[in-house]
Amino acid sequence: MPAEPADGAIRTPNATSAPTPAEPSAETSVETRGLEPVPEGERTGRVRELVPTWVAANISVLLLTMGAGLVIFNKLNIWQVLVVAIAAPVVSYGLVGLISIAGKRGGAPGMALSRAVFGQRGNLFPGALIWVARWGWETINAVSGAFAMLTVLDLLFGVRKNTALIVVTLVLFVGCTFLVSGLGISALRVCSTWSTYLFGAFSVLVLGYLVVESDWSAVFDKPAGSTAMMIAGIGTIAAGGISWVPSGPDFTRYLPRTASAKGMVGATIGGAAVVVIPMVLMGAVMAVGTPDLATAQDPVSFIGNLLPAWIAVPYLLIALVGMLLINSMSMYSAGFTAQTLGIKVPRAAAVSVNAVISLVFGFLLMVVATSFFGSFISFLTLLAVAFSAWIGVFGVDMLRRTSYDGAALLDTTRTSAYWYRGGYAWQAMTAWGLALVVGLLFTKVDWFGGPLAGTWIGRNGLGWAAGIVTSGLLYAVLPRTAAPAAPAAGAEEPGLVAAGSLSN
Repeated sequence: MPAEPADGAIRTPNATSAPTPAEPSAETSVETRGLEPVPEGERTGRVRELVPTWVAANISVLLLTMGAGLVIFNKLNIWQVLVVAIAAPVVSYGLVGLISIAGKRGGAPGMALSRAVFGQRGNLFPGALIWVARWGWETINAVSGAFAMLTVLDLLFGVRKNTALIVVTLVLFVGCTFLVSGLGISALRVCSTWSTYLFGAFSVLVLGYLVVESDWSAVFDKPAGSTAMMIAGIGTIAAGGISWVPSGPDFTRYLPRTASAKGMVGATIGGAAVVVIPMVLMGAVMAVGTPDLATAQDPVSFIGNLLPAWIAVPYLLIALVGMLLINSMSMYSAGFTAQTLGIKVPRAAAVSVNAVISLVFGFLLMVVATSFFGSFISFLTLLAVAFSAWIGVFGVDMLRRTSYDGAALLDTTRTSAYWYRGGYAWQAMTAWGLALVVGLLFTKVDWFGGPLAGTWIGRNGLGWAAGIVTSGLLYAVLPRTAAPAAPAAGAEEPGLVAAGSLSN
């Protein structure tokens, strides 16, 4: 792991830069802290709290649909699906865990820390792309949540979906998402913990039912698919995790600087894997008895057909809470990203922009789109490429960097230490821009195909990996961007907060 500064100090905003909220934001019912770094005295988080956080980030029936897709579209057998289900969270959430180390170092959200890498103006470019990409992710989750509500209404009361009911369920889901994400980190922690327990219990129940009722001879007799399709499957499942990488520091900024980096990575991977592995496998088993599962416009209603109502209804209700939490976490981070783009409103208000966008796009996807799964996979593929260029640059920078200047992060004027040349760190911008192009060259989706999509990298769905490698290598070999000098150990100056000895 990258070395920590010997003095264990970070610079935080002083009175001349940006005001710090009067109340400790993480300890109240509504988090009021925005981009400003968390003072050391308020860093009372624990590494173990990351486990339910990343469990909650994956409680989605979409994983069942994606597991079915591995069997139906990728033509994989159950053993290949198992390999995909294990490898995907290790790769994607391993990246989330590594990048989240920056959160405990700087005490600020990921896209705020990104200003130190790209420059105050330069960060607007990857920030805008990531913000827009979150619209799609939040839309997908809002649609899944609305479909879950519609399925429950059908199972319990025989109410069939129509346009008016679609609008009502979508508004209810997005409204609840907005409420939870607006409350902040404390509310997310509480909801994540309880949903982890409930979803885990009912997932075991569903798994037991499938063990008893499934045609296992048909499951195990399925022939193996190609290695290329297995690698592509890893990329597809991993794409969801990759989209969380810039958000990793958002959920670790309340950890003390003494928190174990290895523990953070392990908790992140473990929290995700404990959900992803069984859910993907369950989807693959379900696909044997429901071959049209992955091609359905509605990615949720199949559960009502495959499971008895006494299991399906509570399971869908708990999954609904999980999908609400996923969207809440995404909107929570999106609020920070919006603030880094210069939208001068409190974080909770910034979340409302994404809520409105989710409503509009969600309605179009539920009413107009003809194939949910095709749209979903295309979106995931492009999402991974969009995030990969940022990951490579930020990751290499984190290997070099030992501290972040909190005051400079918030100072968006020419006086900022992260202004660099004209507000841009040209090395980071160059590596990011070229890597974005390279990733797209190797990418193919339903409505777009890069000229290199037919190569080995493209056929194996590794455009996102090409983006990470390209941006990381380019940024590593380009001349290093001049960074502000870290304050001397024990220095007495405004805004200097020494790291404490809190344990995790």
